[in-house]
Amino acid sequence: MASDYFCSLSKFMKQFWTILLLIISNIFMTLAWYGHLKFGEMKWFSKLGLVSIIGISWGVAFFEYCFQVPANRIGFQQNGGPFSLVELKVLQEVITLLIFTIFVTLVFKQQALRWNHLAGFACLVMAVYFVFKK
Repeated sequence: MASDYFCSLSKFMKQFWTILLLIISNIFMTLAWYGHLKFGEMKWFSKLGLVSIIGISWGVAFFEYCFQVPANRIGFQQNGGPFSLVELKVLQEVITLLIFTIFVTLVFKQQALRWNHLAGFACLVMAVYFVFKK
């Protein structure tokens, strides 16, 4: 009985850490991919050339990988984690959309989300349901 409890707790903790690390990773990814579009409004940043912007984005993306790789290693079933490779990928995509949606809403206020965006996101959430359906 006690071993079942600790096994369940261990699985929960691996799920928790995998999802948390994916969220943090996606915050960095979103900043690396889209942050420069908003940061261009800053005086010093707007004077940088494309090569400099790419370098800064790569620097930010480094931190994405620092969280993404451990998330996948902890979460992957063949490493003792709770998720299959397909499940990890679908989780990654839905988390990416959630973080991106929050980012767009908070940072790019003029970019309104429309009903078709939300419908598309709902379809992706349904994809998670179907991928995790046993």
